[in-house]
Amino acid sequence: MTLADFRFPDDAPLAGQEGVVMGYAVRHPHGLLIVDTGIGFGHEWVDRVYRPRARRIPEVLAEAGLDAGRVVAIVNSHLHFDHCGQNSAFPSVPIYVQEAEWEIAHSTDYTVLEWIDSPACRYERVTGDHELVPGVRLVSTPGHTIGHQSVVIESVDGPTVIAGQAVYTSGEWSGAAGAWVGTTSAWDPATYAQSVDRLRQLNPVRVYFGHDREPWLG
Repeated sequence: MTLADFRFPDDAPLAGQEGVVMGYAVRHPHGLLIVDTGIGFGHEWVDRVYRPRARRIPEVLAEAGLDAGRVVAIVNSHLHFDHCGQNSAFPSVPIYVQEAEWEIAHSTDYTVLEWIDSPACRYERVTGDHELVPGVRLVSTPGHTIGHQSVVIESVDGPTVIAGQAVYTSGEWSGAAGAWVGTTSAWDPATYAQSVDRLRQLNPVRVYFGHDREPWLG
């Protein structure tokens, strides 16, 4: 799901270029699982610096023929503002986040806390890997941030990975020449590389990314 387009700020390596924020809906017998909720609305600094064109996630779901009322869990890959900004669109639905990510978001100038700490939000803080529902698990992939996590979905043809920002683009995953590589903006480049290796060792048949519309299909 395309949740927003934005412009990279003037001090970024991709200054002036257009970026995209992706979210994902996983159909499961238990209900819909949402991975990342995009950019929120009405924050002066975000609007001025990134010029986002955000889409309301319940409307995006409806366009895809999905009922927002069937959402039973939300996963935030991490708590940068562009991945958790519409958490409050799903009141009381559990939102899964790594404990380390929660701690850094609440102890540094890291994100937009009013989007995270809405009274409508209910968080489930986990440490390390965690089974979300049968066949879907959270996999700890620190590197981009200290508490980044990805989602692995088991299917008959092999694992599907929703990498979030553990890997920046399809081109980075496939090793394409000139692809934007996420180590340049990583909290810890060495840990980032270890997490990428961990995802590769799963031998996924498809990989989806938080900032690239194009998936990698094996």
